[in-house]
Amino acid sequence: MNQIRYHYESAFAPYIEGLIRQKKADGFIYDYEAYILKTFDRFCLDNGYINPLITRDIAMKWALQRESEGINYRNQRVSFLRQLSLYMNSMGKNSYIPRFTPSEAVTVPHILNREELQSLFEAVDTYLPENPRWQRLSMEYQLLFRLYYCCGMRLAEGCNLEKKDVDLENGILTIRQSKGRKDRLVYMKYDLTVLCRKYLQKITSLLPDTIWFFPGRTPERHIRKTSIDKKFKQLWGMTPYAGRCDKEPTVQALRHTFVVNRMNEWMAEGIPLDVMMPYLSRYLGHSGMEDTMYYYHQVSDAFRVVRQKDMISNRVIPEVVPYEE
Repeated sequence: MNQIRYHYESAFAPYIEGLIRQKKADGFIYDYEAYILKTFDRFCLDNGYINPLITRDIAMKWALQRESEGINYRNQRVSFLRQLSLYMNSMGKNSYIPRFTPSEAVTVPHILNREELQSLFEAVDTYLPENPRWQRLSMEYQLLFRLYYCCGMRLAEGCNLEKKDVDLENGILTIRQSKGRKDRLVYMKYDLTVLCRKYLQKITSLLPDTIWFFPGRTPERHIRKTSIDKKFKQLWGMTPYAGRCDKEPTVQALRHTFVVNRMNEWMAEGIPLDVMMPYLSRYLGHSGMEDTMYYYHQVSDAFRVVRQKDMISNRVIPEVVPYEE
């Protein structure tokens, strides 16, 4: 089915819809591109462009980098307008074709598929330090890595959690003074909340005086980011997939995987991304949708693979709930 997800209203609407239908007929998902073209559609309406012809002036104004976006996102917008111009020319509509501006070299994050996730958590759940003194850390890793994956948290956000930040009655984490010095709420699924309750009982019986939800080797301090980084690399190295990726994953890959799987579920359910992206952006602690969309276009080629092979069930991904700042 070549269904159009968005309603286009500008003079360019017939050509945008025609391009999308052609791309989908060729086997492309083309949902992210359709979203960006929707923003171009609004841009044309806002600027009063009534003639369906892409001129150099229109292209140059569209290509201006905005304050809230990075160069890579800006270049993506330009490249999609270029695709529209090429399509319009093929339809006999002589339009200006903006010069393609290659994105800066970036490292594409590795998105873990179902088999890799299963293997990783098997390694996490069977890990036990040889020194009995540090064996409590094994249960910390088991929960902490699940929080990173199921809640899309940043590395430091998990380490810095205090007991007072974890509302186990309502399944809510309070992330304090994260990137951009902003607080936010992160909602957990019920089964993850249950794991947190059981964990807190155990850690409190062992270390009743610590304020940290994940205490380090010195209970007066939280577990260190470097320790989590090293442990992830060690545990990933225990899986059969270690050394087989173009880029070996880091803890941050769990956050990336959360975002990709969440978007894939929405696409599979037919939910337009522009409806849900503001909620996901706030859930992740992003300052704007552009930051969240960056995850998408960085893995756009992998999206088809993830969508076909790795549809993670809704059971393990928390729903996004709006949070007023």
